[in-house]
Amino acid sequence: MSDPRRSVEPGEPGSWEHEEHSEADAEARRGRRRSKTMSRKEIARDLRRQRALGVVDPELAALVEEIEKARPRSRADCARAGRPCMFVSCKHHLYLDVNPSTGSIKLNFPDKEIWELEETCALDVADRGGITLEEVGGIMNLTRERIRQVETRGLQKLRTIAEEEPRRDPEPEGPVPPLDDP
Repeated sequence: MSDPRRSVEPGEPGSWEHEEHSEADAEARRGRRRSKTMSRKEIARDLRRQRALGVVDPELAALVEEIEKARPRSRADCARAGRPCMFVSCKHHLYLDVNPSTGSIKLNFPDKEIWELEETCALDVADRGGITLEEVGGIMNLTRERIRQVETRGLQKLRTIAEEEPRRDPEPEGPVPPLDDP
């Protein structure tokens, strides 16, 4: 025997509209968007297109040069600088990451501007001391589980390096007795 089929109204559980709405609700509950990665080819193509159209603004070039002069040269200079840090090209900045092998750029917070971030410098976070995986995940726009995986992988690499390093005998404490000549 077959059961009579029930038609599903739009917006009811089981309809495609309900599923789409549920995903949007889940995204809103999580409160974050996934990172966006731009390839080096994509960036180069956009730059060539801008240059061909003559969009390169001389005022912008002058501004970039001025910012480059103001860039901190040491951690001491950086620590005294105002926050949020506007120097996104710094390797310690949390707004974006550059993959050195591919040249791709990953925007960690594609839905936020720099000044909307609570933390912009990884060194400031490290200076504060230990924080939980949940807090690190919020700062880096990653899940707690992903942070745990990265931590485990980093610790494993450190162990491997430590095991491969030749062992040295510890220095004896106190005065060393003179060697007897036969």
